[in-house]
Amino acid sequence: MSRPEKPKQLLSLTAEETMLQLTVGRASGSRFSDPIVVANAFHAELVEEQVAATGASLKALVLEPIGRNTAPAIALAALAAGGGSDPILIMPSDHVIADIAAFHASIDSAMPLVNDGWLITFGITPDSAETGYGWIKIGEEALSPGVHRVDSFVEKPPRDRAEAMLASGDHAWNGGIFLFRADMYLAALEEFAPEMLVAAQQSMEKARREGVRIFPEAESFAACPSDSIDYAVMEKAARVAVVPVAMGWSDVGSWDALHAISNPDAGGNVVRGDVVAIEATNCLVQSEPGKRVALVGVEDLIVVVSGADVLVLPRGRSQEVKKLIDAMKD
Repeated sequence: MSRPEKPKQLLSLTAEETMLQLTVGRASGSRFSDPIVVANAFHAELVEEQVAATGASLKALVLEPIGRNTAPAIALAALAAGGGSDPILIMPSDHVIADIAAFHASIDSAMPLVNDGWLITFGITPDSAETGYGWIKIGEEALSPGVHRVDSFVEKPPRDRAEAMLASGDHAWNGGIFLFRADMYLAALEEFAPEMLVAAQQSMEKARREGVRIFPEAESFAACPSDSIDYAVMEKAARVAVVPVAMGWSDVGSWDALHAISNPDAGGNVVRGDVVAIEATNCLVQSEPGKRVALVGVEDLIVVVSGADVLVLPRGRSQEVKKLIDAMKD
């Protein structure tokens, strides 16, 4: 269902609201300014429509002419925010956070260090030995209540190492959520990735503006190295801290993950759309309007109807959707 013309961020997968709308909602209230969204230029109208439907007003919609990974995207956001000492909260818009109060409390814990110039990441309390996530080793010394220095970042680990990190209790998942002053992030780029900073600055200086839309100049931005914030900044900077937090986080990276965070019926089924299930148990069924799905006497299935496509596979194997996509391309 997540396709280039309408990626996961713009879909309603876990609620009536889209994942982008849910993200905007968890950064609303008196402590937050209007959101800045960095997106692909192709999605400008959809983003504006969806944000407006939440009642929020965009501070800026920065439309990348080409994808260059997270570090340059965040540089554009920091510059759009003014590049000064205001803290900026960086959130991917395709994640789920069930406990917003816990998330906001972790922000409060981090703010004194943020104001002092630290770069903060949020470490998700792990509940399984995930090999598909990066991990963070939490330093022993607490810098302030609930905030620790980052000991090290761990790339996606093999199974045995993931199990050891889970058992140790001193590691967290890297959820890709960050909090820091805009000027501190730009200063870190100047130190560790100066070409990236120059390209971002030049593309914003030459940007075309239409209302809240900002179109960074394409040629300048195309010269920008492509790198993640983890590689470009967080693994190199000296003052990097982590706030471990259990907040019901999921990246909803598969249909199995969606089943795990949903509220099933008495038979363990999670259904959305026109679905009839008789003596079916522990299934996830998602269907578009006008497409009826009927299940009888089956268990542990994932069934998804999207346009002319129908997906059927056993629960536990939804990561293999990637194999299907590749096969369909061939």
